[in-house]
Amino acid sequence: MCQEQTSSENASDSQGVLVGHVEAFAATLGKHGLELKKTQTDTLQVNVGLLCNQACMHCHLECGPNRSEIMSQKIIEAVVAYAERAHFQNVDITGGAPEMNPHLDYLIENMAPVVSRMILRVNLSALAERNLDCLLELCKTHRVTIVASLPSLNSSQTDSQRGEGVFYKSIAMLTKLNESGYGINGMGLELNLVSNPTGAFLPAPQAQAEEQFKSKLDKKWGIVFNNLYSFANVPLGRFRDWLVASGNYQQYMSRLTSGFNPCALTGLMCRTLVSVSWDGYLYDCDFNQAAGIPLGGIKTHVSEVERFPVPGTAISTAEHCYACTVGAGFT
Repeated sequence: MCQEQTSSENASDSQGVLVGHVEAFAATLGKHGLELKKTQTDTLQVNVGLLCNQACMHCHLECGPNRSEIMSQKIIEAVVAYAERAHFQNVDITGGAPEMNPHLDYLIENMAPVVSRMILRVNLSALAERNLDCLLELCKTHRVTIVASLPSLNSSQTDSQRGEGVFYKSIAMLTKLNESGYGINGMGLELNLVSNPTGAFLPAPQAQAEEQFKSKLDKKWGIVFNNLYSFANVPLGRFRDWLVASGNYQQYMSRLTSGFNPCALTGLMCRTLVSVSWDGYLYDCDFNQAAGIPLGGIKTHVSEVERFPVPGTAISTAEHCYACTVGAGFT
């Protein structure tokens, strides 16, 4: 069965706050006779820094305007060299706001000959704060897939999560992306959106949310895109702090654990991905990076490894993994 439930009970966390005790994710897997292991790794996710023009409530990495952690050109060179010698097929560029890293263009130019596909995750409002035309031409030249965050079709909900005025800045940038050919049928320039709840809630079913986003964005602003990915907020960093402070932690974790879906394991990103932090260290995923859980349990620099993990390598887990396996899970 794909919708079996797990349970939780009261306990105090390491900070002495009364929260819901969460059964170890590994124990839940064991109950279902499952293990979480790498399959064929093909994607290198590159976090180019924690600097962002926003300080979103849901951010598991606690990115923001005051963060100084930025991937240097030297680390970028080491990342590109690793992607080349390990023969990664895909590179997924994230942050922070990757647009705010001054070496982003250098990364794209140098990674393009090495991999078959590049993905650039943007928050849209940060695009307005740089030379947009130059970046878009570079992305078009190398057929970079753009994944843009738009948490809600409601302007007040988006602004409450991301900052005043962000919604309409995002709409303006989506219009600009369409004008540049992104999301337009036949242009070969893929534009995908990411939506996530603005509070302690689980996301709507992805297919349903995509239909709503496509219908409203097209009818109201003439905006089109390829796919929408609907993610649950991960209880780490700033979002976890908010959950605890607002008294929502226990209820939220109960929702995640009770919605555990063993069938979601087959599509988890961590099974085919290695994540590299802004300072060049390797992790199973961006969430383990936020939690400080290194790849293989040993802090290893990108310059020290020759290849990606072999199939069958165990993936480190913790309570935040429930956010990736609730409902249909991350894909």
